[in-house]
Amino acid sequence: MMMLIPVILVIIYCYGPMLGILISFQDYVPSTKGFFYSLINGKWIGLDMFKYIFKMPDFPSIVWNTFFIATMKIVAKIIFPLIFALLLNEVKRSWFKKSVQTITFLPYFLSWVILGGILLEIFSPRTGIVNQIIGCFGMEAKYFFGDPKTFPYMLVLTDLWKDIGFNTIILLAALTSIDPTLYEAAAIDGAGRLKQTLHITLPGISSIVVLIAILGLGNIMNAGFDQIFVLYGPSVYSTGDIIDTYTYRMGINNGQFSLATAVGLFKSVVSFVMLTISYWIANKYSDYRIF
Repeated sequence: MMMLIPVILVIIYCYGPMLGILISFQDYVPSTKGFFYSLINGKWIGLDMFKYIFKMPDFPSIVWNTFFIATMKIVAKIIFPLIFALLLNEVKRSWFKKSVQTITFLPYFLSWVILGGILLEIFSPRTGIVNQIIGCFGMEAKYFFGDPKTFPYMLVLTDLWKDIGFNTIILLAALTSIDPTLYEAAAIDGAGRLKQTLHITLPGISSIVVLIAILGLGNIMNAGFDQIFVLYGPSVYSTGDIIDTYTYRMGINNGQFSLATAVGLFKSVVSFVMLTISYWIANKYSDYRIF
């Protein structure tokens, strides 16, 4: 009885909307008579819409942008939080350690709507503090979020800044599971902090790091719609436009519902395959199971 209401909500809000997948196989035209009337009476076109999107000249670049940005985010969220956690673990003063953890964790609780406005002001080419500092050295102002070359890397850096506190806490929790007597034995044998980190700390949390990396494969098609939607513009479509933002523009702005649904279904299928592979690898090499 306790599970009945959650199950009903999942069916209504998660599985019910899947009926809209049929739009990708139709020449869907919205009607004043309602969604279901339009869906039932829509002209069936089969796989024509999928053939069309694979022939679009900008579709390969959109898929590449999605993979490229998502991959960079996954790698950055593994390497830098790991380094930060190792450095923070060496801090002996608990008040300083907790203060740093709290400060770095704060951006995680803010939405990209708020952070996007803050970042656009900070990196503004006219009034941003970053360009003001650059101008003090005699350099020209640069629009970091308006340059196609720098935009993907700015996405990775700002996303890392937002989530590094959360990922660091996960790794710090893994560090606490290491037996402290191993460090005492290593110190007696003459091992310094560097050798203790290389031969005790890193092997001790290697399974968690591998698990995070493997599970990250399931998000290889999620480059961060909310972040990119807030920060990007037409000038950076060539390097910053991903599948999610393209689907939004085609479906909501341009009213091409069949095209947008087909692109979204393509992404969902690829994500499902990658998620299945990542969980299989996690189960095989890290003994991680969902059920």
